[in-house]
Amino acid sequence: MRAPVRAAFPKGISDGIAHAWIVFCVEGPTMNDAPKNAPDALDAPDKDEPLRDDIRLLGRLLGDTVRRQEGGEIYAVVEAVRQNAIRFHRDDDVSAREELDEILRSLSRHGAIQTIRAFSYFSHLANIAEDQHHIRRNRAHKIAASEPRAGTIARALARIRAAGHSDDEILAALNDAMVSPVLTAHPTEVRRKSTLDREREIAWLLKERDRGGLDPDEAAAQHEKLQRAILTLWQTSILRRSRLGVPDEITNALAYYDYTFLTELPKLYGEIEDALSAKNGKSIAPFFRMGSWIGGDRDGHPFVTAEVMTEALNQQCEKILSHYRREVDALGAALPLDERLVEVSEDVAALADAAHDDSVHRQSEPYRRALVGVSKRLDATRLQFGLNGAATGEGTEPYQTAAQFRADLDAIAKSLEANGSAALASGRLRQLRRSADVFGFHLATLDMRQNSDVHARVVAELLAKAGVAEDYESLSEDERVAILSKELALPRLLTSPFVDYSEETQSELAILHRAAAARERYGDRVIENAIISKADAPSDVLEVAVLLREAGLMRPTDKTLAVNIIPLFETIADLRAGPQIMDTLFSLPAYRPLLDSRGRFQEVMLGYSDSNKDGGFLTSRWEVFKAEDKLIEVFAKHGVRLRLFHGRGGSVGRGGGPSYEAIVAQPQGAVAGAIRITEQGEVITGKYSSPELGRRNLEAIAAATLEATIIPDTHNTAPPEYMATMDDLSDRAFSAYRTLVYDTDDFETYFWSSTVVSEIANLNIGSRPASRKNSRAIEDLRAIPWSFGWSQCRLMLPGWYGFGSAVSGFLDERGDEGLALLRKMATGWPFFDTLLSSLDMVLSKTDIAIASRYAELVEDDTLREAVFPRLCDEHALTLKMLFKVTGQKALLEKNPLLARSERNRFPYLDPLNHLQVELLKRHRAGDMDDRVIHAINLTINGVAAGLRNSG
Repeated sequence: MRAPVRAAFPKGISDGIAHAWIVFCVEGPTMNDAPKNAPDALDAPDKDEPLRDDIRLLGRLLGDTVRRQEGGEIYAVVEAVRQNAIRFHRDDDVSAREELDEILRSLSRHGAIQTIRAFSYFSHLANIAEDQHHIRRNRAHKIAASEPRAGTIARALARIRAAGHSDDEILAALNDAMVSPVLTAHPTEVRRKSTLDREREIAWLLKERDRGGLDPDEAAAQHEKLQRAILTLWQTSILRRSRLGVPDEITNALAYYDYTFLTELPKLYGEIEDALSAKNGKSIAPFFRMGSWIGGDRDGHPFVTAEVMTEALNQQCEKILSHYRREVDALGAALPLDERLVEVSEDVAALADAAHDDSVHRQSEPYRRALVGVSKRLDATRLQFGLNGAATGEGTEPYQTAAQFRADLDAIAKSLEANGSAALASGRLRQLRRSADVFGFHLATLDMRQNSDVHARVVAELLAKAGVAEDYESLSEDERVAILSKELALPRLLTSPFVDYSEETQSELAILHRAAAARERYGDRVIENAIISKADAPSDVLEVAVLLREAGLMRPTDKTLAVNIIPLFETIADLRAGPQIMDTLFSLPAYRPLLDSRGRFQEVMLGYSDSNKDGGFLTSRWEVFKAEDKLIEVFAKHGVRLRLFHGRGGSVGRGGGPSYEAIVAQPQGAVAGAIRITEQGEVITGKYSSPELGRRNLEAIAAATLEATIIPDTHNTAPPEYMATMDDLSDRAFSAYRTLVYDTDDFETYFWSSTVVSEIANLNIGSRPASRKNSRAIEDLRAIPWSFGWSQCRLMLPGWYGFGSAVSGFLDERGDEGLALLRKMATGWPFFDTLLSSLDMVLSKTDIAIASRYAELVEDDTLREAVFPRLCDEHALTLKMLFKVTGQKALLEKNPLLARSERNRFPYLDPLNHLQVELLKRHRAGDMDDRVIHAINLTINGVAAGLRNSG
């Protein structure tokens, strides 16, 4: 045990502070206490008591760990900081602030680190308890046979059937659908997999305890397991000591397949099939697929190369083939059926004979021998893909496609069903067959993404060196389109092995050639999309078509395009121009045949985060909505099918919020069975780190897509009065936001000084640079550190600024009539209701008092006084206007679950902010000690954990 660290403490703080530490009360339950989870008391006043029990238990175990490991004085400091932070938050107590400042100033570097770790770990443990309570409540509702809730397949099907649609119509819709969550490497999740694994262990122990029925010895043993898990967590570094590389990001993301996707997606398909086709035996197409950007997203990312993309695809293949191998082996162990006791089909008998299994123990067990043969072919497939394979694969014919693997599994299932063992064909075998459909041998579709500026430079170089155009980049849009159109009609390549090209051009061409090779190797689904960031003209799309031709992904002879070319409209200007760009593109003779080759299907991506940074929360949301509405019209005009790809982040300022509500609030016709959504940052951990949570989130996306496709809410088609009102509000909010962020002198200095963004840039949270250029300008800063920086200082500016001014100005002109209209919109229009709900949530996480402490970090008094009072005034006005429109008296009145969550977590979150400010002062005053930098990084982690959706 480490010796207690002696430190100078303010008067009045002693080693004798009660054994409360970070718990809600001194006395609390132990592991022997029976959890309270009676399903007949779903709405009882004490329904949240099990959550409080868990938090008290985890808090006490962590407190005991801190006291034993770090000594009584650190333990005492933690409690003193906590109490004064609560007084500061609750009462705006000046003396509490002074005492808090004195405590923090007196902390040694080591003492600061241990105090921060204590509060950070409590935030993580509180999150675990909260997630387990959600699982507990869901289970209680199932036991009580409650009415299915919003976001479940059961409720979606009930609503659709009640609207008069048959199961055959639902099946038809699903068979033409495409739903894809896309994992991206934009992490604000800074924890290591080692800590995540320990947290998952703690969650499992809480769940086991919750089921009850333990005798005293079992309860004591489980209590000891929890103690050991928390001790291990405390002694494990919560942060990475080195910056992640792209291969690390790939590995980390693939872990979520083990946690959730590999098991829960096949189960979800089974549930939907059972609900729809129990009578007719019909199956549904694999409409729900996984996507990824990790290893294919090159926008501003110099470390994503052709070699890195190959590594990503290899790791994905390794993950899914290893999963298949384990499942096939488990099936073999579960099917020791003796041919002397059961019939077996000719197909299975043939599979068994082809296995050449010499084991004397399996000679009368054809299913086991058949599965041995399947295992050998999987091993041979691994060898074929260049992966480490078992010796059993040598000399065996590999599977060329996942469909062949699925066919062997189908043969086994049909044999079981035909011979009275249908029950044995369900469960693991059914899920494995479905996995083969969903994941293939590629696991997830990897998107390629690059910035339009890079495409233009590469095309310009190719055209110049081929003698086609000397200065392509100086041409007008019409001139560019003319040259590109002519080029697409020619059956030749621009590149030559006898010409030297720039490093950038070589890298881009290598990526495309590697993509073509990957499609040959793993199948067409491995890479299906080429996304264009900062798309603002039709030529941006044609440039990509020309580049794809160089790798054989566009064949000029028959005008066939092998992948989807997807423009991403990110800024406010791009969103406004997007529909016209698509209208022009669809009218181009050079593009129409390419579109035909894709089945007259086109995907468009809409950016939430960059448009928010560009124009503010309200304008961003409104321009995305209007862009969707106008795109629907344009696509209908040209007879083109639309699929929208929503680039949503974790925070409200980056398009975050509940997926179900966001999908069903889309304009009528915007979903139409097809939707892709990015999953980013710590949201991936929050949604998919456990099977139960992952299943719930996957189900919500599927349910929302079904409802929005088959019974789109007619309320989402806004009347002209609503549209005009939102235009008015958006213009006012846009003006307020732009005036602050882009027209205020030295605002970028205020931002960099009053937030931890400089330190975030140094945190080992990802492989991508924080800014697109070597610049401090807001325009060049990526949207993630922009939102993340404001959330760390508890101001959350991207999620609310401008709303108060917009509504206030509107009501000044329209008076009571205007207020009545806004209230009507709030209750009768899902888009506006969702917008207000997001605003309500982000304001609940905003704390002006704490933000004022960060404002003190701005050394220029004049700048600070020019900015922070404006932020305070707009915040107060936004609260006032929100309450006026919604009729609320307080934040989160309509969201009691989140209100409860914040009550539980914020008393332990606020101290981290106070500690962060103190450490930033030290660091910026010249204290370059590694322990100070490490402590700052720890506070960043802890605050992000406490807020849960900050990136």
